[in-house]
Formats: sequence, C-alpha cells, structure tokens
Amino acid sequence: MGLVILVPWSFFLIALTKFLYHYLWVPLRIQHMMNSQGIKGPPYRFIHGNNKEVTKMKKEALSKAVGLTDDLFPRLQPHIYSWINTYGKNFVYWNGVRAEVVISEPELIKEVMKNSETIFQKRKLTDVGAKLLGNGLAFIEGEKWAKHRKLANHAFHGESLENMTPAIIASVETMLEKWKGLEVKEIEVYNEFRFLTSEVISRIAFGSNYLEGEKIFAMLNKLKILVSQNIHKTAIPFINKLWKPADMLESEKLEKGIQDCVMEMIKKREDNVVSGEADSFGTDFLGLLVNAYHDLDDKNRVSLEDLVGECKTIYYAGRENVNSLLAWIVLHLAIHGDWQEKARREVIDIFGNQNPHLEGIAKLKIMTMIINETLRLYGPSHGLPRTVAREGQLGKFILPADIDILSLNIGPHRDPHLWGDDVHLFKPERFAEGIAKATNYTAAAFFPFGLGPGSCVGMTLATIETKIALSMILQRYTITISPTYVHSPIAIITIQPQHGIQIILEPLHS
Repeated sequence: MGLVILVPWSFFLIALTKFLYHYLWVPLRIQHMMNSQGIKGPPYRFIHGNNKEVTKMKKEALSKAVGLTDDLFPRLQPHIYSWINTYGKNFVYWNGVRAEVVISEPELIKEVMKNSETIFQKRKLTDVGAKLLGNGLAFIEGEKWAKHRKLANHAFHGESLENMTPAIIASVETMLEKWKGLEVKEIEVYNEFRFLTSEVISRIAFGSNYLEGEKIFAMLNKLKILVSQNIHKTAIPFINKLWKPADMLESEKLEKGIQDCVMEMIKKREDNVVSGEADSFGTDFLGLLVNAYHDLDDKNRVSLEDLVGECKTIYYAGRENVNSLLAWIVLHLAIHGDWQEKARREVIDIFGNQNPHLEGIAKLKIMTMIINETLRLYGPSHGLPRTVAREGQLGKFILPADIDILSLNIGPHRDPHLWGDDVHLFKPERFAEGIAKATNYTAAAFFPFGLGPGSCVGMTLATIETKIALSMILQRYTITISPTYVHSPIAIITIQPQHGIQIILEPLHS
C-alpha cells in the first residue's frame, strides 16, 4: 500500500520540480544575468511573462486616434516603445517563459546579422506561425537555406526579372482598365493593389493568375490573422498537450488546404510533361521547385514539405509586402502634391506616354527616394527575430543560450538621433544622395528588407513592380485624398490601413 502511494507522489514531485525549474528558476536566473549587465526590463511574471501587459497596451494604443504626422511607433508596438523609453535602447522582456532581448542600436544589429549562422540563428516559429511560413526561405538554415536561396536567386534576378516585366505591365494595365469606370469617384486602393500584387506573383512565379491562386491567397490571409492573434498568447503548461486550441486546429486545416492546392499545381506541371504538352516543368519559380523535387541528386533535391513551404512564402511575401508599400506610397503622394508632381515629371521625362522598361526604371531617382522614405515609415516588418544558439557575446554583453533576440528596425527607422527631429514627417529628400549618406554610413540604421546575405530575395522584384505600377498610374492620373479617409495603421505582420485608403482619381488630359 505504501508503494502504491509513494510511486505516484514521486512522479508528481519530479514533474513539479521540472515545472518550477523551467517556469520559475530559469527565467529568474536569466533576468538576474541580464540585469547585472545593464540590460533591464519589465519583471518576469509567472508563466505569462509580460504577455498580459503587451495585450493590454496594444488594445489601449489602438483605441486612440492617430494623425498623419504622428509617431506610429507607440501605436504599432506600444510595449516596445514604452520599454525603450523606460529601460533604454536594449532591454529584455518576457514572451511567456521565453526571454526576448530587444536591440535597437545599429552596431549591435549589424553584429547579430554578421553572426547569424553561428550564434544568432533564425528563430523557430510558433505552432501557428509555422503553418504560415515555417519551411520557407526566411526561417530555414544551413545547407537547406543555401539550396533554396540558389533556386530563388535564379528565379528572381538578372535575366529572369527582364522576362517578368511584360507580365507586371499587363497586370497593371488590367487594373487601370478597370479604373476607367471609377474616374472622379472614390476608390479604395489597398484592396485594388491586393488584387494587382496577387495577379503579378501568380503570373511570374507560378504561371497562373489571381483566380487560380485565389483559394491559396484567401487561406494565407486567414493564417496571417491567426498568427497575429497568437503572437502574445501564452501556452499554458500541460493543458496545450492535452488538447489543441481552436486556432491551432484551424491553422492545420488551412495548411492542409494550401498543400492540396499546391499539389494540384504540381500535378498539372507533371501531367503536361508526361503527355508531351511541355518538355520541362517550366523556368518560373514553381517550375524550378518541381524540377528540384524530381532531382535524382540528393544534394539538389527538395522535399515536398519544403516545396510547399517555399510556395507559401512566395505567394505570401510576393503579395503582402508590395501591396502595403504601394498603398502607403499612394497615400503620401495624394497628401504631398509637390512630391506627386516631381515623381510624375520624372516618369514623363523618362518614359513619355510609353510603358516602363528596365533601363528607364533604373533612372527613377525621385521615385527611389519616395519608396525609401515610405519603407522607413511603413516598412514591411518590425524587426528580425533570432535565437541565441549557444552562449555568446554581443557587444559588451554575454547572452545565454536559448533566449530570443529581436533586432528592431522600427526603432532605428524612427530614431531622431539618426534622422533628425522631423523623423516622423514624410521627407523623401533625406535619400537625395542615397541610403549611405542618408544614414550617415550606418549600415543598420535602415534595413526594411533585412541585412547581408540573408536579405529578402524578392527585394529587387518588389522595387521594380512598385516602380512600374506607380509610373503607369502617374502617367494617367492625379491623385488626391478622399475626405472619408481615416488614418488608422495597424500591424498584422505588415503595417496595413485598418479602414483602407480612399483616394480620388483625376485623369490627365494632356
């Protein structure tokens, strides 16, 4: 009888000891280690960390109105903004039981990116997050990353970009044809650009169109919202292992749906080769992936899971980032008529009333300044998440293994010490002499697409697509802001307009 009682109690005590070790002792030890080096932050709260505070601060921030020239930092990332002001540019806070060191000093950010393969490795996504982009280029490491990056480089650089230009122009022409019936009427451009960028990435990367990829886009959009909702949700010990939360079940269903759609696309390519309708799987991104999937050499072959992961990444990033960028640029051109006129004059000088071409696109200096300033204010992400793979040094700090790091870009991008007291204003002239001069040759002061060899593979394509769309719009229309527009940016992974962006289009008659 004594043994029957003793054994369960022994298991209980072991489990309790492990639980207290991971959820109390380790966080308190890390907190003490960070504090002793001058990296301070809000105190660790048992199990939840600071997640409850973050959720409350975000809710309060979104309830307040914001002006067009207001600082968006306290609205988009209120917890980080508040804690930088309280604890300094480098601080530690707690995402549940995990420590997250936030850094916003450019020199430290540069050091993290320089050592990203050895010490500061890409962070593994949460369970729901992994369903969105888990096996894509942005979150894989080592040899697998090198293999996938080589494929993506081949698909989105050099001669490939030149071949993509006609498809981008055709997609923009389709959108502009639709706009002819909306002249001098209010138009909501965020959704217009969503259809445009969906069409472009479908054509150039997958040899299809928006309608064929519509299901995938819809499921990715639902996944994106689920990821955003779960970023600061605490996983309760033991309970999550007993049953899956509703969001996890929904994300698994969406993941399965996306995989089924991608499998249909792959099968279509395979069937075309088998039937003799095509002599290869194609030279676009999907074709390169399918070819690698069938490669007999293990070094070059990609798994089905990886193939689907890369398709999700390109479908998502290829649409989402350009969609937001175009919308925010058009908003600012509608508000700042002087910059709209400067950009239009440049476009007319280079292209006249002809469609854009790559040679001319490279000469659009004013438009490049406008794009860079918009990326500074409304960049596609808030930072680069990393994990400390082993104990290492960052500047003067010693960081323990298995904690997270966030290299913040919204901080440096909006730092008055780097950009001046008018940091919150839209002033493209900052970039008149290039990025290096604008940042006073501080590499990590401006990195909307990442830094170094791991920077966004689609950066050049995104810039070309943006310049083509803006050039073709400016050749045809003047843009003014609608009186119904309400400025309300929100962060759902990218920065998006909560209520859309309403503008008025006036056709140019000369």
